[in-house]
Order: sequence, then structure tokens, then C-alpha cells
Amino acid sequence: MTRARQADRAAVEAANTAFYEAMEQGDFDGITELWLDDGATEISCVHPGWPVLTGRGEVLRSYALIMANTDYIQFFLTDVEISLADDVAVVTCTENILSGGPAEDGASLGPLVGQLVVATNVFRRTSEGWRIWSHHGSPVIPETDTGDDEETTD
Repeated sequence: MTRARQADRAAVEAANTAFYEAMEQGDFDGITELWLDDGATEISCVHPGWPVLTGRGEVLRSYALIMANTDYIQFFLTDVEISLADDVAVVTCTENILSGGPAEDGASLGPLVGQLVVATNVFRRTSEGWRIWSHHGSPVIPETDTGDDEETTD
């Protein structure tokens, strides 16, 4: 791998990490800065269970809404893979999420909930660095034991 390609890979990984760190910190300005804003390209986002959001206004509004209703969120990323093609990068990963909503009855934090989401983050190189073009998160449905593992005899 060439040095330029290694540098691109490192820059994309840093941008991806910055995205999740901004979410954890509730940094709306940081999130806003990380999304592509070239005036010509539509951005898109799919949060788990949501319809496709298209356009800068809709996408950023969704993050404002999530941040306003989430008191605590932490991402542990696993299975991170980066693919590069010229000025576009695709990052796939598993988001191991721990989050808590608004507290009840005077508690400092609401109940914590764990969730697994597989995500694809598409980045595009700009003069300001790598910016998110599209984010798609899908929930991982836990496997259930259906009891079909038992051997049957005829």
C-alpha cells in the first residue's frame, strides 16, 4: 500500500471516529461540520427503523432530535472495514451502542439500553477533508433459539 493510500485510510478512519465521538459528546456543530456540504450533492441518512432522510436539512434535523432525546450514548465500534476508491471511501462497522434516555423520578440517568447496529458510512474527499455523504444503520436482530437443533428420527 502506498503512503498516500495509507494516509487516506488513516484520514477516513479519523473522520469516522470523529463522527461517533461527536455523537457521544452531543456536539451538533461537530456533526454538522462532518457532513458533506458542497451545495450540489444530496446527503442521505437511514437511522435504524427510520425512513430514508435526504438533504442536509432533514439529516441534520434528525441528529438534533436524537441528541435532544438522548442523555447518554456511547459507541464501541467493531468489525471496522475501510474501502477506498479515488475520492470516495466506504466504512462498514458494527456499532455496539449503550444509551440512556431521560431520567425519571429524580434519577441522574434513565435506564441504559444496549443495541447492535451494522452501519455503512460513505465519505467523499473534499478540500476540507473527508466528509460523510451517506450513513445507513440497520439493527441487528438477535438470534433466538427455536429448538430446531434437535435431531429427529423417522
